[in-house]
Amino acid sequence: MANSNQPDALANIAQADSESRLQYLVKESRKQQQLWILVDDDGCVMLNSEDEDCVPVWPNQEFAAAWATGDWQHCKPESISLAKWKSRWTDGLSNDELYVAVFPNEQEEGLILSPYEFEELLNKGR
Repeated sequence: MANSNQPDALANIAQADSESRLQYLVKESRKQQQLWILVDDDGCVMLNSEDEDCVPVWPNQEFAAAWATGDWQHCKPESISLAKWKSRWTDGLSNDELYVAVFPNEQEEGLILSPYEFEELLNKGR
């Protein structure tokens, strides 16, 4: 059943603070058993913070697709099951010294976590 308030709710979530977006991503990812990244022909999209190179992740296709503009307009959202994330991505990102940018907003603000910190939150929920 469609919810007529969904666009407003999504806009509110997108405007929430970084901690609230983290909590939302963990809850939704656990419920859907997946999370979303952006990919292009070269692989997943990366963000650079002051100190770390990061893979941004989003809780659903709509939020990821909202980032596919400007320099990233050629990118497309891709889902990753939590099982695949835990079995491949956590160790892979850590081995490559990459971090996770959790649900960045339009101002590129979001919490930066190590892959193991992120997996721990996915495992225990918040």
